[in-house]
Amino acid sequence: MAATIDRIDAGSIADALRTSLNSISAAVDTQEVSHVIEVGDGIARVSGLKSAMSGELLQFLSSTTGRYVYGLAQNLDAEEVGVVLFGEVDTIKEGDECRTTGRIMDIPVGRAMLGRVVNPLGEPIDGLGPISTTDRRPIEFKAPGIIDRTPVCEPVQTGLMAIDAMIPIGRGQRELIIGDRKTGKTAIAIDAIVNQAGTDMVCIYVAIGQKASTVAAIRQTLYQKGVLDKTIIVAATAADSAPLQYIAPMAGAAIGEFFMYNGADGKPATKDNPGGHVLITYDDLSKQAVAYRQMALTLHRPPGREAYPGDIFYLHSRLLERACKLSEENGGGSLTALPLIETQEGDVSAYIPTNVISITDGQIYLQSNLFFQGQRPAVDVGISVSRVGGSAQIKSMKQVAGNLRLDLASYAELQSFSQFGSDLDKTTQYQLRHGSHMTELLKQKRFAAMDVADQVIAIYAGNEDFLDDLDLADVIPFRDGLGKWMEDRHPDIRVLVRKGKIDDKLDERLKRHITHYKESFLEQKDLHQAGMGAKPAESDEGAATPADAARDK
Repeated sequence: MAATIDRIDAGSIADALRTSLNSISAAVDTQEVSHVIEVGDGIARVSGLKSAMSGELLQFLSSTTGRYVYGLAQNLDAEEVGVVLFGEVDTIKEGDECRTTGRIMDIPVGRAMLGRVVNPLGEPIDGLGPISTTDRRPIEFKAPGIIDRTPVCEPVQTGLMAIDAMIPIGRGQRELIIGDRKTGKTAIAIDAIVNQAGTDMVCIYVAIGQKASTVAAIRQTLYQKGVLDKTIIVAATAADSAPLQYIAPMAGAAIGEFFMYNGADGKPATKDNPGGHVLITYDDLSKQAVAYRQMALTLHRPPGREAYPGDIFYLHSRLLERACKLSEENGGGSLTALPLIETQEGDVSAYIPTNVISITDGQIYLQSNLFFQGQRPAVDVGISVSRVGGSAQIKSMKQVAGNLRLDLASYAELQSFSQFGSDLDKTTQYQLRHGSHMTELLKQKRFAAMDVADQVIAIYAGNEDFLDDLDLADVIPFRDGLGKWMEDRHPDIRVLVRKGKIDDKLDERLKRHITHYKESFLEQKDLHQAGMGAKPAESDEGAATPADAARDK
C-alpha cells in the first residue's frame, strides 16, 4: 500500500502558521475581576474594581452553586465598591469572584409582556411560562428634553366624575394620588386602568412592597374586567429584598418607554410611525423610599432628614421626569404616571410627600374623614389640583365643570357655618341644597366608570338645577338612569357632547330631554312607592315623540 507523504520544509510550515493565525479572531477582555470581602443584608462589599462605574451591572459567581448572581454598583469608595445584590443573594459568600460587565443594568422588554406578571428583573412570576422578548432597555434612562416634548393636550379619562371634571389628567402628565392608608388610592388607579379598556393605552401597574395575595387579587380583577391583555404587572412584593423594591418603579418605566419610543411595528417612533401611549401606576413610592433608605443605611451612607439619604429627591425626580408627551417628530407617544404616596394622619408636610408633590403636575388628595362619611372617591377638592387643567379636558367638560369646584367649596364653608344658626336666608338655603346634591352626584362605586359624555350631561343637569328638588337618595339613580336614557334614545346628543362645546341649540335639546326624563323618573317613582313595583326610568313614558325628533333635526 502506497502512502503519500507531504514534504515538510520551512515554507510549508510558514504557510500553515499564517493560515491558522488569520483564522483567529482575538478580542481584548476588559473585565476586571476581584472578590467579595464582606456580604450581608443583600449588600456585598468588593475589594478593588477600580474601573467600576456607578450603576454598573456586576457579575458574581457563587462558589456554592456555581451560578451567576448580579448586583448593582452603588458606593465607589477608594478601596472597595458597595454593591446591592439581586436574585439568589444567600448563595454569595465571602471570597466569591466578582467581575465588571461594562454595561448599565437593563431588563428585557417587549409586547410579549402584555397580560403577564413579572418581577423587576423582567422575569415572569405568574407560572405561565417564559416570555419571548427581543429588546432590552436600561432601568435608568435620561428623560427627554424640552425640545423633544410637546404640551399635554389629550385627556386620560378615568371614568370618575370627581377627577375628570375637577382634577383632569392628560396624556404625559404626572398626577400624584396621595392620602392615608385605606382611603382608596389604589382603587382610583385600578379604576383608571379598567377605564382604558376601549382606548389605545397600554397600562403598567407597579406593585412595590405589597403582599403577593394583594397583587394576585388585582391581577384577577383586571382579568375579570377584560383589561389584563393590555396590562403589565411589575411586582416586587413585601417578601422581596429592598434592592428589588428599589428598582421596581424604574423597571416599570423602562417597560413603558419601550411602547412610547417605538411604533406598533416595534421600530423607533417617528412622525410617520407613531409611538404608543402608556399609563403607569407606581403603588407606592413611599415603600420605594423606605427600601432605598434601608439600602443607603446598610451601605453606610449618612442619614439625612427622617433618616432618608440626601439624594432621595433626585431618585424620584429622575423617575417621574421620564413621564412626558413626545413631540410629533418623535412619534407623539406619551407616558402618563400616577405615583401613589401614603401619608401618616394626613401629614402632607412630611419629607417624601412634599418631595413628590413638588415634582408632579398636581395631586389628588384623599381624606380619611370623607372616606368614612361615604364620599367615594374621597377627594378633597380644596387641596387637590391639576396643573394641566382644562388642557386635559374635552371642551364640553371644561364648559360645564368650570364652577363645580367653587360650588363645592362654598357648600363646605356654609355647611360648617350653618351648624351654628337655624334661621338661614333663601340664598344660603339654595347653596346648601344645591351643594349637597352636587356632592352626592360625584359619588361612584368601584368599577362604575362613566363615559365622559354621560359625565358632562349629569353635571349639566346639576348646574341647571334639575337635581335640587330630588331626594338625596334619588340623585345617583337619576344620574345613572339619565345616562342610559340618553344612550338608548338620543345617542346623537352624546356624540355632539364629545365633539365640542354645548351651543344654544344643543343647550335647548338637553334641557328638553332631561325634562322628559325627569317627568318619567318621578312618575315611575310614584308608581313604585304606590306598590306597583315599576323601576324608575325603565318605562317608555317621556320617550321622544316624532315631533321631538323633527324639532331636533
